[in-house]
Amino acid sequence: MMSMLKQLLSPKTINIAQSVVSIKRPDILKDCTRCYRTLIVPQTRVLQFQSVCVQQVRHESFFKKHTAEHIWKSVTSVSNAGKKRGRGKGAGKRRAKNLNRGQVLGVGVDNIIWPGLNAPIIKGRDLIKRTKLPPDPERQARLVKLRDSMGTFKMLRLSPTERGWSGSRMPGRSIGPPDSINEYNFDGFDTKVLEFKTVFCMKANAGRYRRISVVTVTGNKNGLAGFALGKAADSRAALRRAKNRAGQKLMYIERYNNHTVYHDFFTQFCNTRIFVEKRPEGHGLICHRAIKTICEMIGIKDLYAKVEGSTNLQNIVKAFFLGLLKQKTHQQLADETNYHLVEFRKENDYLPVIVASPKGPVKTDPKEAPDFLQYVMDNKVRLRKKKSLPFYTKKTHWYIKEKKIETVRNMDKAKYNLLAEYGEIRSFLTDKYPECRPVQKKSFVKQIDEDENQ
Repeated sequence: MMSMLKQLLSPKTINIAQSVVSIKRPDILKDCTRCYRTLIVPQTRVLQFQSVCVQQVRHESFFKKHTAEHIWKSVTSVSNAGKKRGRGKGAGKRRAKNLNRGQVLGVGVDNIIWPGLNAPIIKGRDLIKRTKLPPDPERQARLVKLRDSMGTFKMLRLSPTERGWSGSRMPGRSIGPPDSINEYNFDGFDTKVLEFKTVFCMKANAGRYRRISVVTVTGNKNGLAGFALGKAADSRAALRRAKNRAGQKLMYIERYNNHTVYHDFFTQFCNTRIFVEKRPEGHGLICHRAIKTICEMIGIKDLYAKVEGSTNLQNIVKAFFLGLLKQKTHQQLADETNYHLVEFRKENDYLPVIVASPKGPVKTDPKEAPDFLQYVMDNKVRLRKKKSLPFYTKKTHWYIKEKKIETVRNMDKAKYNLLAEYGEIRSFLTDKYPECRPVQKKSFVKQIDEDENQ
């Protein structure tokens, strides 16, 4: 501003229509001061100014055209492009009860009409006013009935005999016999779930495709059993499909005396290796929980199995069934080797008993006879890890302790052996010097009582 005033106050000429007009300095000074005053606003006048608020008003909007459910769905749902990329994993989850269901905004315990909230403002040409209606006694009952109809999510209470491997979850639980096929009924059969999991597959159009995968085993506990894999979008459909497929794929398993396998065997499927060993009656099932469930369905009561490598459940099931089908009876082993098959039994004082003899010629050279365990185990040996000593055995105090008790290390065992054999603690000098017999605790007490009585 000051620079502009200096330029105006300085004497100069203005060229108008090609003619030179001279402007006097006092006249232009009056005009500039008058203009300058109009530009400068006093401070008191500035304080009197009020702020202006501009608000945009829309008579029609997106929120008025659609319902609340549609608006929330547009925010929380996943687009078609997002579904193709596998987004929206939790879109199909079962949620808790919606306690707001059945409740209308503006309608409460007091039955009041609120214009613009639960009723229109204008009805026809009349303006609706706020009015209180008579109470609705059935309102609470309708809400309770509506909430109960949504279903409950309480955990099922199962008896201890019906539980699976991990509480109330499906693996290990019984789901009954397979459905009948035409005129054939599966009487005496039972089906147990071995695996129950959710699997996903990416589809070009449907995106992340969710399914339930179930592995079941069914059997009559008398040598007849089968297993199958079933998949479906619903858990009940997957269970039913796997159960019925297992009933259509039954296999007969040979058992020795209806309680164990015929012999030890090695079986493998993919990277899963199983070493199965025959056990006497009353031993029980000491094995993987899936193998134990299969044995219960087949009717095997005594068994030991060691799983090495991958513990994939489907591989374990397939490997175990392959091993059961490949096992050979005693007569088949005798015919293959042309040797008598001999068994050492406890009831015969571990004397050899001929179990099977070959139908053809019998070999007599014992040097050529193969080792039984190597023959049936396919020259495989179970890995037996050497147990490492406890950490404290490498310490100095442990060495000092062992050195101190070296003289009396087996004293307790020697005492027990002498008491069991002679009935007293004695040595090789007891017969020659009976007075040096060590004093027994009970006998010493008896001798004191006898001396007192005398």
